[in-house]
Amino acid sequence: MSYEYYQEVIIDLEKLFTTEIGYDVIIFAGENKNTEELHAHSNILSTRSQYFCTAFSNELAEKKNGKFIFKKPNVSPELFKIILRFIYCGKIDFIKLQCPEILKLLAIVDELGIQSLISCIQEYLIKHHDEFLQQNPIEILETVYQHESFEQLWNHCLEKICEDPRILFNSEKFINLKSSLLELLLKRDDLYLEEIIIWDGLLKWGVAQNPSISKDEDITKLKKDDITIMKKTLHKFIPLIRFYHISSEDFLDKVYPLKDLLPEDLLDGLLKFHIASSRKSNVNDIQRPRKLKCNYDSILIENQHFANFANWIDKKDSLLYNIKNNPYNFNLLYRASRDGYTPEAFHSKCDNKGATIVVAKISDSDQIIGGYNSLQWDSSDQNRSTFDSFIFLYTDRKNAKLSYSNGDQFSIRNIALNGPTFGGGNDLYCDSNGTWRSNGSCSYPKIDGMRKGIINVNDYEVFQVILKRKDENIQVQKINQDLNLKNNNIIVGKTKSDKIKNNEDKLVKRRSFKLFKTLFNEKKKQQ
Repeated sequence: MSYEYYQEVIIDLEKLFTTEIGYDVIIFAGENKNTEELHAHSNILSTRSQYFCTAFSNELAEKKNGKFIFKKPNVSPELFKIILRFIYCGKIDFIKLQCPEILKLLAIVDELGIQSLISCIQEYLIKHHDEFLQQNPIEILETVYQHESFEQLWNHCLEKICEDPRILFNSEKFINLKSSLLELLLKRDDLYLEEIIIWDGLLKWGVAQNPSISKDEDITKLKKDDITIMKKTLHKFIPLIRFYHISSEDFLDKVYPLKDLLPEDLLDGLLKFHIASSRKSNVNDIQRPRKLKCNYDSILIENQHFANFANWIDKKDSLLYNIKNNPYNFNLLYRASRDGYTPEAFHSKCDNKGATIVVAKISDSDQIIGGYNSLQWDSSDQNRSTFDSFIFLYTDRKNAKLSYSNGDQFSIRNIALNGPTFGGGNDLYCDSNGTWRSNGSCSYPKIDGMRKGIINVNDYEVFQVILKRKDENIQVQKINQDLNLKNNNIIVGKTKSDKIKNNEDKLVKRRSFKLFKTLFNEKKKQQ
């Protein structure tokens, strides 16, 4: 039989730390008037710290009167005492420390090679000081970037910045960001910010790196010498900007005046792209867009789609919810490519699971179709009435058209031999062979652009919709949807759709004409 007395050992080691009996190490922590002499034991230090282990084993430590001497002017006595207490008895208390002090502590612990404490401090910062991390992105990034062992904190900071890059790009200290960090951020596919704002930020950063360029001068009217300087400063960043995802209007107003910063082949491609509207349909094939990593288990859609679903479910025309305050969890129940395309596979996974959202990806396009069942699926061959269900069509990754049920008795059809079926005329459904079809409008008002007949689908998914618990739900507020929602046209009804489409067509024509005129005049000057 064996016995363990861990707590007793810890208590005795803490006594040793306090009494300093038999110490053979002297540490001078701090500098000037804030210097303090601390005492410790070499055998304990070398066991718990890689730094001290190396120093003692290689005889690197200074020795005087039989005692090892260490000088640590970069570490305050208070912080070193905290570290020593952890080394001796595994205890640490962050309560009295401010976040900047904890970051300093983390850097010191990394230097001393105390791995368990490195992980502990990172976890504490992420859990208890997330707000500080977001309010001071530059300082945090640069501190963490210098230490490879801060991987947990590094990934967390990058994730937060990519979710809301404005905390970085709107910071007054953004212009002080190191070149290597800026390059790393611009390479990321999940830097979720409009490309024109990224371009504006890069220009602002570039000007700040060159004191000879006036900060008050209109950036689009730089002198020839300034353009040469900026071209040298920004040359490695230009390929990282997703220019093809900048609107024609912004390209004309904010990019083209600085065309000399761009390589000729890139500029030529962009001009052709903005003049020929047919090229814009395959923009994602030309250059991959930035998009946030999806918080949900989907291979078809992104975070913003789920935020839109929440708005539609709650019938919020004002787009109350975004990717951060979504009040619903969406749990994947079924994926056709994984679970099988048969009605049996669908019903076995999705029956009697409550409200669900169905999402299907149309082949060879960015279009998404689907519907929301506010009740539940089952195999009863019974029909159900509801005003809350809807079907939808995403004409591309951003713009959607939506149609709510008219409330008739066929709003939701639970047909055992079919997959999900919406509407009395089978307005949108997956048939017994796993083929998606639409027979037109019956229970749901017509959606312009929704194909009749067979709809070729790559894959489809079904998500269970569950309202979050109060303790995990974020307080919902009406906030400005400036992350991307301002570009998302959520259209309900034909009249509104036609009106918006006509306005968009006129705007595109005006922009194209303006751009063409500018380019024509430019070429005329060169002749």
